[in-house]
Parts: sequence; structure tokens; C-alpha cells
Amino acid sequence: MGDRPSRFIAAVAQAKPVFLNREATVDKGCALIAEAAKRGARMIAFPEAWIPTFPYWPRGLPHPQRQLSTEAYVMLYNEAVEIPSPATDRLCAAARKGNINVIMGVTEKESRQGGTMYNTMLYISFRGEIIGKHRKLVPTHEERCVWGMGGPESLQVYDTDCGRLSGLVCGNNHMTLAKYALLTQGEQVHVASWPARTGMKTLVDVASRNYAMEGQVFVLCAAGHLTADDVPDDFPLKSMTEWTIAGGSGIIDPTGHYLAGPVYDREELISAEIDLEKIIAAKATHDTTGHYTRPDLLHFEIVKPVK
Repeated sequence: MGDRPSRFIAAVAQAKPVFLNREATVDKGCALIAEAAKRGARMIAFPEAWIPTFPYWPRGLPHPQRQLSTEAYVMLYNEAVEIPSPATDRLCAAARKGNINVIMGVTEKESRQGGTMYNTMLYISFRGEIIGKHRKLVPTHEERCVWGMGGPESLQVYDTDCGRLSGLVCGNNHMTLAKYALLTQGEQVHVASWPARTGMKTLVDVASRNYAMEGQVFVLCAAGHLTADDVPDDFPLKSMTEWTIAGGSGIIDPTGHYLAGPVYDREELISAEIDLEKIIAAKATHDTTGHYTRPDLLHFEIVKPVK
């Protein structure tokens, strides 16, 4: 593992966002980053699109109710995060102060594009520097009414003081070739972020554990949590949305077993010790990017972004 320590504490924040309030949610995120650092964590992951909230509501209603979906889109856009921006500067400062790596789920916007948003996983180093971002490659189902698609530049693995780090968002954790693209780059710690909306309990559990076993990596499963009480009554789609967002966050070892969690129906700062040496033991039988491959039969290529 080189000169970096093989053992460190990782954390997952299963926490409610302050609904459609970027600044207040950033405040809460910074407080959770500080608390994780206080507990000795060197890495903390947050759920999918946590800032300013995942759009759990109907995203593409038919006429004549489509205007409600449009109103919600505008509300989300107004509270979305530009990268970089004062909001990300505050997250970077919290990471630097706590000496902790941060993986934050945000809805990202680019003002120069005038209206397009992305479901983005933002990576911040313990030095308080943005080291990269991953945009969800394929928004799932009606999410395509909200977010654009990420490109090949989103399939990156980052070499950090806590190992080689990357992640995928929600259903993209099922994309076999996307997973393999990260694993072939030597991924050791994978963040699987989820909205954890109604009916996703088994999906989140099985897909996250499968990723760990298939890739022989540690998985930080970061799942959303929200209830109807957290949504203002004047939100136009509140009555048309089921707000049972139960979570299911946890930390999983390279054999698919939970080191911590899964946690449901409450906010919790989850933590566990990661020992990167355990990856080698897991790969002794099935190294799915090494001795358990057949490159003479199967060829894999990542399409590179145009410079």
C-alpha cells in the first residue's frame, strides 16, 4: 500500500437535508464534517443530491399539471450548487479544518448553460481542495426530466491519502461496464450514493454489497433520509409525493459484509475502520481485474473525453 497508512476511520452521514435550502444544508454538512473529524474519521460520504435535496417529487407530470413539475424544477435550480462557488468554498474550508476527505452529493448547475443541472458527486481532499467531480452517467427514469448526463470524464478514480477513491450514483451502480471502468483503475474505496426512496431498501442493500464483493473493495453506502415533516406545507408537490425516505446507509467490507449499519429511519453518523490490506485477502480467490480475467477473450476500453 506504499507509504500511506492502510487503516483509517471512514464515516457516512445519513442525515436529512434542509429541504430546498442550499445555505442551511451546507451549514448542516459542515457541522457533520466537523463532527466526523472530531471522531477521528479521515473520510466522510453524503447521500445522493443531498444539497439542496433529492427531487423525490413527480418530475414529469402530464398536462395540465406539468406546471407543478416546472415550478419544482425552478425551485431546485435556484438552490442548486455551482462548482466552484461560495457554497463549495465553505465545504472545502470544513474539510481542511477537519483534515478529512469529503464526498458530497449535490445537484450541480452551470450558470453559463442557463438551466441544465447534473446529479453530481463532489470530491474534496483533506487539504480543502476540489480534486474532482462525478456526474451521474444516466439519470434514472423520470430523473431525465431534471438532470443531464455525465461524460467519460466522470469515470475517474482519485488517489488520496486514504486509498484510491471513486463512486457511482444510484442505479449507475448496476452499470457493469461503468463499474469495471473504475475497478480497472485500482479503486479501493467506492461510494455508492442513493436517494433511498420508497421501495428501494432491498435494492440499496443488494447492489451495494454486490459491488463490494464483485470488485473486492470497501463500499460506503450513503442513502437519503427524509420524512413529510421535513417538507414545508407550501411545497406545491408535497401532497403528490410519498415521503417515506428510510435510508439504509452502511459501510461494507470487500467480502460484502457490513462493518457498520445498515441504518434505517433515523439520522446517524455511521463510522467504521477501513483496513485496505483486507482487499488483498479478498482478491486471493477472485481478483476480477487481475488473475480472474480473460483478456485474451474479453476486451474493455474506456472512451476518452475529447480534449
